[in-house]
Amino acid sequence: MDKKNNIPKTHFNYNGIEVEIEQKDILKYEVAQELGVLDKALEKGWKSLSAKETGKIGGLISKRKREKTK
Repeated sequence: MDKKNNIPKTHFNYNGIEVEIEQKDILKYEVAQELGVLDKALEKGWKSLSAKETGKIGGLISKRKREKTK
């Protein structure tokens, strides 16, 4: 846990590199990796993604969350 903000953190393994992320972002990283845009996001920041790319990520996250609750 991040002692400063009490936000649970976890590690995401990407191409052999461990990235520390907030637990709520795990699905975002997984979807971005599947869509092939995680490299771009990690190198240039999430703001570098196009509206189309972020929309796809958000749509897939929503879809998976809905499927989980069923």
